[in-house]
Amino acid sequence: MTAHIERINIPLTSPLIIAALLFSTAACSNPSAVSTSNNKSTTTESKEISTSDNDTQTATQTTTQKDTSKPDFTTKAIATFDEPWAMTALPSIDSKAPKLLVTQKTGELFIVDTATDNKSKIEGVPTVAYGGQGGLGDIIVAPDFATSNTVYLSYAEAGTGSDSNKFGAKVIKATLSGLETATPTLQDITPIWQQSPKVTGQGHYSHRLLFSPDGRYLYISSGERQDKDPAQDMNGNLGKIIRLSPDGNTPTDNPFTVNELAKQFWTIGHRNVLGMAFDDSGQLWAHEMGPKGGDEFNLIKKGKNYGWPIVSNGRNYSGTPIPDHDTRPDFEMPKITWTPVISPSSLSLYTAGSHNDFPALQGDFLISGLSSKALIVVSIDEDDSATERYRYDMGERVRSVLAVDGQVWALEDGDGGRLLRLLPK
Repeated sequence: MTAHIERINIPLTSPLIIAALLFSTAACSNPSAVSTSNNKSTTTESKEISTSDNDTQTATQTTTQKDTSKPDFTTKAIATFDEPWAMTALPSIDSKAPKLLVTQKTGELFIVDTATDNKSKIEGVPTVAYGGQGGLGDIIVAPDFATSNTVYLSYAEAGTGSDSNKFGAKVIKATLSGLETATPTLQDITPIWQQSPKVTGQGHYSHRLLFSPDGRYLYISSGERQDKDPAQDMNGNLGKIIRLSPDGNTPTDNPFTVNELAKQFWTIGHRNVLGMAFDDSGQLWAHEMGPKGGDEFNLIKKGKNYGWPIVSNGRNYSGTPIPDHDTRPDFEMPKITWTPVISPSSLSLYTAGSHNDFPALQGDFLISGLSSKALIVVSIDEDDSATERYRYDMGERVRSVLAVDGQVWALEDGDGGRLLRLLPK
């Protein structure tokens, strides 16, 4: 059977009532009643997915459509994991099926040969502080991986001594050796960065990693650790997007100079950024989980303040209001906000490569959704406006999406989460 998805155009002034979604420690966004994006009603009958072509935008959110046809796809399960968190692809040779590195929050790292569906564990992973939203986090390959075999990982780390009940994100680089053996291993581990200060609680680490297109800079998202105020505090690196050199040093052209720690900061005023990606013109975009409502999609600009916790289009979990973004034009406005939330968990740009499974998505962003159980497609117009273009009901919480070389991969969340390849119909 086929799951059919229709797009419903909803003016921004219309209420949209949805069933309440369970709050998870892996997704700190709750739905509320008013939507500022183009949401769709969905039904799920199987993993074969079909969509309608009714894609007219509302007057308040318009964009030039590159292709009016909405791509359909089926999914093929490649492997299963327990609490997977992130994935990345090793550089591929001669259009071969990619090998993917997949992290599990519990502290395991795997390599998956998608040509054979073989999954192998990688040894040498540092001890992680598993619990809540913490554990092993993101993984990316260095720009010079083909010659260095260097990878970067983020994870939650416990403090020591009297601070053993405090936690923070840490980023390391390591050499991935023995790729062609039965026991690949991380070696030569070097610390790159850590959250400061470590705090109690195990939420909102963010710790997403991304290299600039030219490979010269490493971007790290640092969550405010569910403590709000650190996002505006220049004496700590929580609630910020960090920009470093690949060796962990601070570039001299970063925008903030009020103290040594602040020299790491690229932007401030963030809550929980779990997705960052560059568009095909080299601009940095990120999505951010809101509180009760108000998930965001932002164009990230050097030195800007994104307003959390002073402004948000969501509300506090207690129901008390937070001033909306439009009350403070001195803060950067999001390009899209979602209420009900989508609980965005990763972000990837689709571009054709040696494959081109979904040409209609060229240059679009793919967002994985946790509470929404969806794959969301966002397009960027020439004026840098952003619009939710399509939404696919995936039937399960989606932890990660990866578009690489014209192919698309998705990771389901939780125990038994499947690695899926999306195949065009």
